[in-house]
Amino acid sequence: MIMEEWKEYKLGDVSVMKNGKKRPQSNGCYPVYGGNGIMDYSSEYNSDKTIIVGRVGAYCGCVYKSEDKCWVSDNAIAVSPKDNVDLHFLYYLMKTLDFHHHHIGGAQPLMTQDIIGSFDVRIPGIIYQKKISSFLANIDDKIEVNRRINENLEQQAQALFKSWFVDFEPFRDGEFVESELGMIPKGWKVKELADIAEISKISINPQKQPQTEFKHYSIPSYDDGMKPEIQLGEDIKSNKFVIRNKMTLFSKLNPRIKRVWFVDKLDDNSICSTEFVPYHAKEDSHSTLLYSLINSQGFYDFVMSMVNGATGSHQRFHPEESLNYRIAYNEEYGIRYCKVVTPILNQILENRKESRRLAELRDTLLPKLMSGEININEINSSH
Repeated sequence: MIMEEWKEYKLGDVSVMKNGKKRPQSNGCYPVYGGNGIMDYSSEYNSDKTIIVGRVGAYCGCVYKSEDKCWVSDNAIAVSPKDNVDLHFLYYLMKTLDFHHHHIGGAQPLMTQDIIGSFDVRIPGIIYQKKISSFLANIDDKIEVNRRINENLEQQAQALFKSWFVDFEPFRDGEFVESELGMIPKGWKVKELADIAEISKISINPQKQPQTEFKHYSIPSYDDGMKPEIQLGEDIKSNKFVIRNKMTLFSKLNPRIKRVWFVDKLDDNSICSTEFVPYHAKEDSHSTLLYSLINSQGFYDFVMSMVNGATGSHQRFHPEESLNYRIAYNEEYGIRYCKVVTPILNQILENRKESRRLAELRDTLLPKLMSGEININEINSSH
């Protein structure tokens, strides 16, 4: 089999770069990308079919891809391929480059177009590029199918939660009584979130364990398919929360973009960003109910009513105030709900596990395909 010819370039020779701009204040349908991925939505766009690289701060050097129109903010750099370079191939290629260790600045890391453009890369012909990107995209498509299945399962769980604990549909023929939430079924009580959950505040400084591998549940890893990132302590620049099984993580950073992450069967040294609020049920048997409550529209609306901050990328809420959220509750039906929904949640976790396995396969093959060590034609001929 004839080997494909790879040619050497500087990344700046095969791409066009521009710094992003301050995001518009208007809301709309176009995603706004910052260094940590999608941070809001706008009615305007300044890029189309582009790769985004985090430019400043903790997410400096993170790489994302937008296949449609988007707004690249002033915290990121937009990178587009030149002729005879495939967008998807360039994205996968850039995912293999170690931007994180080539920034300038100390306390406030900074990535520049010159740094990105200075990287040496090897690129084959356009047809071979597309074969590689198509193979990798097929893996990503399978991950996307799992995401959509999970989205449907989440909707089923939320529909049941709303039916029982918000609309009281199974109990409409029974007696109702007055409460501070309005009419609720007789025998039910109004509880605050604080009655069933606590916020964990156990933190750790990973840099004190520089050679320890941590599973880092961060905002970018959530946006990248809920796949925690494995990082050495020396590469994690700030304190993190220690997390444990059956916690529900809720993003306090720009909560308008809803990020809710149920974590279970965790490895040792699992940590999460302090931009997540880690809730845990006072009783493990309530963990599924807690997750559904945190994931509910009512809780989201309550949190949004407490948000402060002028712009989308800097909006937050005070976590302790969220514990004041109230719900009508009945212990018997809380237990029944968990019995019905826990298998659904377990299936969601299994699908995520399968997606992580696929992502690990992709990430293992990625550098070998991008270096030419593995011939894509040989992989395709074996399938």
